[in-house]
Amino acid sequence: MPLYEHVFLARQDVSAQQVEELTAQFKGVIEQMGGTVPKTEYWGVKSLNFRIRKNRKAHFTLMNVDAPAAALMEVERQQRINEDVLRYLTIRVDELEEGPSAMMRKVERDRERDERGGGRFGDRGDRFGDRPPRRDRDDDRGERLRDSNAGTEE
Repeated sequence: MPLYEHVFLARQDVSAQQVEELTAQFKGVIEQMGGTVPKTEYWGVKSLNFRIRKNRKAHFTLMNVDAPAAALMEVERQQRINEDVLRYLTIRVDELEEGPSAMMRKVERDRERDERGGGRFGDRGDRFGDRPPRRDRDDDRGERLRDSNAGTEE
């Protein structure tokens, strides 16, 4: 049977539990029609690049599917009808990815970075070597101002 990666986006105001129920419903349809779903991943609520039906965010879910094309067509038909599903995308692949998907690896990498204490630009370490402390620069500036004013008083 052909292999597919299927991603669907659910509305942001739907709860995570309802998204899991939707996933179970679609998985049931695929299994009824002779297919299998070896892996599902809930990617969480993410921001969209543009509004889709007045939504700025959506719940993302990935399903790896091993099923006949008719099963996927039925799932897509049900997703078109369901008002909680904003978009879906199905891609036929040569082989299914083992282990976590790229999105889940990114989440793990971000979590590790946050635990290390690195911010958006990573841990920048001790920055004292970059420039002198602020008060030293201000003192130096004050001396220069006094020197320049001394020349104008005469």
